Amino acid sequence: MGTAGLGPLPCVPPPDQTARVPRAEILKCQNLRKTFGDLVAVDDVSFTIEAGETYGLLGPNGAGKTTTISMIAGILERDGGQVLISGRPHGTTSRWGKKQIGYVPQDLALYPDLSARENLRFFARLHGLGRAEARARIDEVLRMIGLTERAKDPVKEYSGGMKRRLNIGVGLLHRPPLLILDEPTAGVDPQSRNAILESVAALAGEGVAVLYTTHYMEEAERLCDRIGIIDLGRIRAEGTRRELVGLVGELDRISLTTGGAQAVPKELETLPEVRKAGSHEGRLEVMVEDARKSLPRVLAAATDAGVVVRAVEVHEPNLESVFLHLTGKALRD
Repeated sequence: MGTAGLGPLPCVPPPDQTARVPRAEILKCQNLRKTFGDLVAVDDVSFTIEAGETYGLLGPNGAGKTTTISMIAGILERDGGQVLISGRPHGTTSRWGKKQIGYVPQDLALYPDLSARENLRFFARLHGLGRAEARARIDEVLRMIGLTERAKDPVKEYSGGMKRRLNIGVGLLHRPPLLILDEPTAGVDPQSRNAILESVAALAGEGVAVLYTTHYMEEAERLCDRIGIIDLGRIRAEGTRRELVGLVGELDRISLTTGGAQAVPKELETLPEVRKAGSHEGRLEVMVEDARKSLPRVLAAATDAGVVVRAVEVHEPNLESVFLHLTGKALRD
């Protein structure tokens, strides 16, 4: 696994995944169920994650996310369904399956009096890494999480963001094909948060399957190839950002600044991809289903009609509206 830089990345939406090429299936959850007395915490949950894919599991507090993750990680016995890792059954007694998973819990799992290097050395031994392999891998992970220069300092002297990055580093030591990240940016500063997000994106680019939970909708929009929205123990919807937005029927808006009053030209109104067009305060507002695909034709039609376009803005509906529509709650509720 190569190293990943920790400089800032532009916050852009993930690419459209409508024409995805199938990759190796790393995780498959089928009909997971878990009850605690009369409470059904997880009810018939199913989803898959492929190699190099980041899958976001989003839901309000109490929705069943942590219980689902605990069953996948082999920490909690399930009442029904199955978990497959690379096609092989996995459960609480599966030692092979647990070696395929890097689990980064929401609560920090570090020894504060030890340095970062000492923490990593300890966990490397737990994973059965030989001395030479552990030394090389620890150096690699420290570079990846940007803590090489602070590797000898006690963890108790670290900022919250540095501790979070080290927590992720522990999960990466044994090169797992599946990485589970449970709210990895909770309570960290913006710079550390951006570094964590960039590292996660780099891991997916190297073929790691990532299961990601977060209370920040913009993180899901930035990182996740597909998203499952869970509420009251059930998956309410699943798909790419584009597919989920389509569930509530919202359209993209292309705003063309013309610098003056401008009637909507027929060339624009008659385009097959245009659902609605209007003029407002020196702008042409054009509603389309997919702005990324439609923008070149919209600009061409406006130019052909003699419209002088001074600026272009694209407004895409976000996941927050989808989440509210499906659950009736905000993500943090």
